[in-house]
Amino acid sequence: MNKKFKTILTQFIKFGMVGVINTVLSYLITNGCYYILHLHEQISNLISFLITVLISYLLNSRFVFCQEEGSRQPWYRALAKVYASYALTELVLMGILLFIQERLFGVPHYIATFVNLCVTVPLNFLLNKFWAYRKSEGSSNIT
Repeated sequence: MNKKFKTILTQFIKFGMVGVINTVLSYLITNGCYYILHLHEQISNLISFLITVLISYLLNSRFVFCQEEGSRQPWYRALAKVYASYALTELVLMGILLFIQERLFGVPHYIATFVNLCVTVPLNFLLNKFWAYRKSEGSSNIT
């Protein structure tokens, strides 16, 4: 197995572990806001998004996409990219999917959110790996 593939596989496994934590948190926060606080499903999704993306950034920047000293982009730039990548999947894509599943097909919210999180986690890995945590121009991708 070549070194680059092994590095990406290791990162994916670590990202998956962070993803499991965030998936559980997102599921609990979204459904807690929806069922306990009786908030609209999109508001519940937004609250979950704001909390879990920050947690994801903190965990991934420390344990998954570690950058060498001198090749780091400013933390605020990486955080902004992480929020943008998750906004695409967790707010836009999840919002559209929730609308379609719940309003058009009558899928219960607790099932729809679980199915959607299973789709967005791998997509977020790709966006984080190849964009949000990408080293500055002229250097290779993060190892």
